[in-house]
Amino acid sequence: MKNKKLKIIFFTVFLSICGIILNAQETQTKIINTFLDQWHQNAADVNMQDYFDKISNDGIYVGTDATEVWTKQVFYDWSKPHFEKGKTWNFKAIERNIYFNEDKSIAWFDEKLKASYGELRGSGVLKFENESWKIHHYVLSLPVPNDKFREIIKIIDKE
Repeated sequence: MKNKKLKIIFFTVFLSICGIILNAQETQTKIINTFLDQWHQNAADVNMQDYFDKISNDGIYVGTDATEVWTKQVFYDWSKPHFEKGKTWNFKAIERNIYFNEDKSIAWFDEKLKASYGELRGSGVLKFENESWKIHHYVLSLPVPNDKFREIIKIIDKE
């Protein structure tokens, strides 16, 4: 009888801990979704300060052009004229997957984005530092259907 009670107590504690862990992950997932949605919205709202505050000082931004592998400062310098003219970009996430390392201090994600000119993809790495998430690496890409891939490569090779 005593063994059975101990097993029930152990199982109850185990389930409680699992619930706490799952709840913490769900909470962090919501926080990151909000953070990334706000980051994209900062660009659409021409809010350069908040947009770049979400990128770590050693962050890297990889754009769709093969030449666009930029540090935060280079990306800032490239973006500044666009923000000053009020001609920025507007990406809305239509799907996003978020993953975590064991202690939930690093997250990586992939997302499908809707822009006025079509669908894009984004992926990145976030790190929790100084009580907030920061983007350490972001890659913006253009999804190419497999049956169009060779045709697109030929077009790119001609340039």
